[in-house]
Amino acid sequence: MLSNHFENGTEAARFAWSRLSHSDNGELDGVGLLSTSTCNRNGVESLDYEVIENYGYREEQAQRGNLFVIYNAGVKWFFALLIGIGTGLAAVFINISVENFAGWKFALIFNIIHKSYLAGCLIYILINLALVFSSVYIITQFAPAAAGSGIPEIKGYLNGVDIHGILLFRTLIGKIFGSIGSVGGGLALGKEGPLVHTGACIASLLGQGGSTKYHLSSRWLQGFKSDRDRRDLVTCGCAAGVAAAFRAPVGGVLFALEEVTSWWRSQLMWRVFFTSAIVAVVVRVAMGWCKSGNCGHFGAGGFIIWDISDGQEDYSFEELLPMALIGVIGGLLGALFNQLTIYVTRWRRNYLHKKGNRVKIFEACLISVLTSVISFGLPLLRNCSPCPVSDAGSEIECPRAPGVDGNYVNFYCSKDNEYNDLATIFFNTQDDAIRNLFSAKTIHEFSAQSLLTFLVMFYTLAVVTFGTAVPAGQFVPGIVIGSTYGRLVGIFTVNHYKKLNIEEGTYALLGAASFLGGSMRMTVSLCVIMVEITNNLKFLPLIMLVLLISKAVGDVFNEGLYEEQARLRGIPLLESKPKYEMRKMTAREVCGNQKVLSLPRVVKVADVVSILQSNKHNGFPVIDHTRNGEPLVIGLMLRSHLLVILQSRIDFQHSPLPSHSPGGSRAIRPNYSEFAKPVSSKGISIDDIYLSSDDLEMYIDLAPFLNPSPYVVPEDMSLTKVYNLFRQLGLRHIFVVPRASRVIGVITRKDLLIEEETEDSTTTELQSTSVRGQRHERRLGGQNGVELERPLLNGLLAQHQR
Repeated sequence: MLSNHFENGTEAARFAWSRLSHSDNGELDGVGLLSTSTCNRNGVESLDYEVIENYGYREEQAQRGNLFVIYNAGVKWFFALLIGIGTGLAAVFINISVENFAGWKFALIFNIIHKSYLAGCLIYILINLALVFSSVYIITQFAPAAAGSGIPEIKGYLNGVDIHGILLFRTLIGKIFGSIGSVGGGLALGKEGPLVHTGACIASLLGQGGSTKYHLSSRWLQGFKSDRDRRDLVTCGCAAGVAAAFRAPVGGVLFALEEVTSWWRSQLMWRVFFTSAIVAVVVRVAMGWCKSGNCGHFGAGGFIIWDISDGQEDYSFEELLPMALIGVIGGLLGALFNQLTIYVTRWRRNYLHKKGNRVKIFEACLISVLTSVISFGLPLLRNCSPCPVSDAGSEIECPRAPGVDGNYVNFYCSKDNEYNDLATIFFNTQDDAIRNLFSAKTIHEFSAQSLLTFLVMFYTLAVVTFGTAVPAGQFVPGIVIGSTYGRLVGIFTVNHYKKLNIEEGTYALLGAASFLGGSMRMTVSLCVIMVEITNNLKFLPLIMLVLLISKAVGDVFNEGLYEEQARLRGIPLLESKPKYEMRKMTAREVCGNQKVLSLPRVVKVADVVSILQSNKHNGFPVIDHTRNGEPLVIGLMLRSHLLVILQSRIDFQHSPLPSHSPGGSRAIRPNYSEFAKPVSSKGISIDDIYLSSDDLEMYIDLAPFLNPSPYVVPEDMSLTKVYNLFRQLGLRHIFVVPRASRVIGVITRKDLLIEEETEDSTTTELQSTSVRGQRHERRLGGQNGVELERPLLNGLLAQHQR
């Protein structure tokens, strides 16, 4: 009889869904389990953002009072403080290191080129090669997940996709030191994207109490066990990374809201804003300390902020045409950049990177040599220009001494009063190149030929470099590319309109915004970031204009950069808007001919082991019987919870009969915190669990451990509604069931509003409860004392407003 219990449960499950349509071969299609389990073929799984309201959770919540609520809120704010401090310090360390490496490198090279340009070129190539080699070696040998910007992976995590390795401690270390090597080595990439990933790693590690593998953990920090809480912390880390990279706290908040998160609420907004504010304070304090010369070559201009408040005062209506043209160019070049990176990344994945880590190291080193040769050699081919006549009160010096930051760099010039415009932007750090392109009162500093040469070469290098096995961001390279063609349009505008109040640097700013909008397709957050990093609110309408135009043009050709890269990496993102074809499909059609594997309420341990070994499903419907013998779905059992039960042998019993009650007398009470999956590991595997022959013959009552209230949709619901429900609530599974036979009630908006009695009573009640009670007193003869005023709906519905 015991051996047949599981088979009886399976037959009951089949009978429960017998009203569903059957396939051609007569086998039961079953209830569909819509989930992202298809991610398994790409090495990723879904996160459990849904609260599993099982017996352990409800018992734990019942024991918590108001004091715990206050304590929990205080801990969340404290963690937001720690995330801001940690991310700010990490950004300060990265920037100090990069600026000092760059400063020492250029100071040494300029001293050498006074004697020999050939020797200077060789030393320049070797220094950059050493820095890039250190970066790619760290990534390939120590932290493979730290390659790239990390934003597509973090966006996938916040979308509900669990990608192993992206939030590990070694990923954090690899991201920090790898960024120092790749950016300091002069590659056509930035450190802003990696800083977003760095902030997310810091937030995740703090949320789990540190790293147990490297013995850097603390029990008192282990306060967040659920994926929902960790998601909020990672969101704070993403905003902190942008705030630290650009000194743009408001832009960081909007970036997290617009670009990376799929789920948002007002309470999270406050904590994210607080985290970004803490980052700004930490950065300001660090920069104030560095102004006294304690940080070497890192000074007031070390962090990325390009102040153009002293630039163009106003603009005329006739300038809107060339500014709109900049938006169109940004959309075209941005979409082209996305498409080229797709081709290059696909070629790398299919042919180059399959050959192993040695090929990845050789590729990065080859690109480093090529970038160094171009940035050093091209300015040598450019003729120097005479210095312009400067005004008496002008602070601009021409030419600049070699090795000194600023405009009008003297590089391979025969006369002392000449400068090399191509070296001013090419043989320089990207931050200083942007500062020179944004500069005001420097009309005709750059020739159109030099700007076009730099645009073509740097654009090509950015495409080729993107996707190498080093930490790489695209914010700063995008700003460099956009400001170059923006300044080029500014030159033609100045020459055409012949007005003295037009600044070429203004068009460089608009060009930077247009390229980022055309490539990344951000609008609101990017607009605020551009205003914060330039300290100029006067051009806000113009920035909005070029962003809208560039995004509209880019959307005609392809999706944004991060969405395209996420697709190439096999990250199954659920975008904010479902596809149009989903309107014509139902949930039943998506289920297809799949067969549902269900579990009985009381299941034999050997059967559980067999099921877990035979498939990779992450959720199983649980079936019980009513008093009349009819099958009834009582909830959803997660695979991870089954593994915890098997490992800890919680509630093993000899009897195949269920317990008297969900929380009845048992030898071992389940602890809800035991079912939390570590964020930095794959969790428990069935192969890691050893069970004796006696254990396999025992039974488990699943009722206390399952989710008794999973989300359920009728089989004829449109796939668009299912998609919105799945994404907005951050679900992992949805049951698709036949139409219900009866309704026990209807919930409306007023049922969800709670009113508090503050005068004579301390109790709380639902507003509609009192209203219905009054109506019931006035009604006589209603069936069972209840009469519903609205048409009956199918099942118990709740209005979710997100």
